[in-house]
Amino acid sequence: MANGGAAADDAAHADRIWLRQYADGVPADIDSTVFPSLAAIIDRACERYRELTAFENLGARLSYDDVDRLSQDFASWLQNVAGLHPGDRVAVMMPNLLQYPVAVYGILRAGLVVVNVNPLYTARELQHQLNDSGARVIVVVENCAATLAQVIQHTALEAVITTQIGDLLPFPRSALTNFVVKRVKKLVPPWRLPNCLPFRTVLARGRAEPYHRVQLGHDDVAFLQYTGGTTGLSKGATLSHGNMVANLLQMQAWIGPKLDEGRDVVITALPMYHVFALTVNVLLFTHVGANNVLITNPRDLDAFVAELGRRPFTAFTGVNTLFNSLLNHSAFAKVDFSTLKFTVGGGAAVQQVVAERWKAVTGVALTEGYGLSETSPGVCFTPLDRPDWNGTIGLPLPSTRVSIRDDDGREVPTGTPGELCVKGPQVMRGYWNKPDENRQAFTADGWFKTGDIATVDADGWFRIVDRKKDMILVSGFNVYPNEIENVVALHAGVLECACVGVPDAKSGEAVKVFVVRRDPALTEDTLRAHCQLHLTGYKVPKVYEFRDTLPKSAVGKILRKELRG
Repeated sequence: MANGGAAADDAAHADRIWLRQYADGVPADIDSTVFPSLAAIIDRACERYRELTAFENLGARLSYDDVDRLSQDFASWLQNVAGLHPGDRVAVMMPNLLQYPVAVYGILRAGLVVVNVNPLYTARELQHQLNDSGARVIVVVENCAATLAQVIQHTALEAVITTQIGDLLPFPRSALTNFVVKRVKKLVPPWRLPNCLPFRTVLARGRAEPYHRVQLGHDDVAFLQYTGGTTGLSKGATLSHGNMVANLLQMQAWIGPKLDEGRDVVITALPMYHVFALTVNVLLFTHVGANNVLITNPRDLDAFVAELGRRPFTAFTGVNTLFNSLLNHSAFAKVDFSTLKFTVGGGAAVQQVVAERWKAVTGVALTEGYGLSETSPGVCFTPLDRPDWNGTIGLPLPSTRVSIRDDDGREVPTGTPGELCVKGPQVMRGYWNKPDENRQAFTADGWFKTGDIATVDADGWFRIVDRKKDMILVSGFNVYPNEIENVVALHAGVLECACVGVPDAKSGEAVKVFVVRRDPALTEDTLRAHCQLHLTGYKVPKVYEFRDTLPKSAVGKILRKELRG
């Protein structure tokens, strides 16, 4: 009977060759029905870890009890004062502050939908997202209020809640922080928004109202997570409670052996409105009772490194450029890494040189994950029992199926590049109010097309070659910028680099690299010789441009589209 059961399992998993590579204890599938919603997960965490620190920022802490109480206050205001109903959308526009989890958890617990907004948005981008989502309320940090003021008359917003950086810090630190931000550093442009409400006033009013617990299920929408909009105006990925619960549990199954319930301290430098930090840091680490250390401005490396030295930490998430910047800070190597258990890179490819330097300095490998806003986000992950950099994105997570397909939707042979397509409980329901986009985003048999070119080997290890739209065609040969950037970054004189295609009369397109020097003496001839040593002829960059900086997104991802002009 046991053999028959094993044979049945093998047959059921025959299309998932990667399962043989799973670490001990990682299941082939997860059961997401154990939690009906994110609200249920938040309720459980607040009750289970009530006395522990949940979030820490700018020297202040919120316990799980504080988060429970304050997020219920906000939920009560949304339900009773603002008069919102389950399914209504509420926008949140702020960096990593204590106010973020209070607002987001309150929105979810009220049965409403979170619309995450990038604080770096221009007025045009903000207006589009507010109108596209149909948000009725926005919570905005005062630093961004001037941008909102430019477009609010062109939106359907019914209420604006403003918050200052220090609002949830204890007095007098709150008043001092807000004074310094506004009056000394002058980080708040002048703004005028009639009838707006201060965040602390909203919490106080909500405290006087009854909180109505909402029954939510997997089909209810939790987030409208807007994509980067690299091909035009951004689109809202409709992520349900079921999508998010599933991906949280998939991630937990993968990294569970490294987690220590109620004891972990995670460094959250990625913006929490970014889907990777949202699922892993904000939700998963709350689920396991961790202390989330929020970094408001990771670009201030002096302050960031000083913060890392204030307490032991066990987990760290970020992107390649952030890790690279830290490694090049003179004081980073002096940080105590003795309690660090794992580091995860997401949002962009982790380069070999960065991964190797990170392990040399911290003693801990840099593990890579892969995902998208549309997949909540996790799709693949490097096993934590084999964490050294190997150039792959690892293996698909439990309950996830991945297929490599050609332009006609046919699966390609092992080792052949094709578009990476995904099925699983974490895949979005579709783009918000975009039926035409949805028809293009999914295959006829229901696979989500990621737009990434990838390969898979015979053991099920997946490797991202590049974004489909970023591929460079040189005399009929495909050139993938990721490969070029990885080679260029291996040169000791290179701090950062990016690769794009440029028009060329002879070859159609030519390879161009933009380089930020670590060594001021680095020359074009030296770099070209390095590339010729490691790349076949048509891949060697033809054009070299040295710059002081490279354009980056809010999460630190280098923006090739801006370099292409």
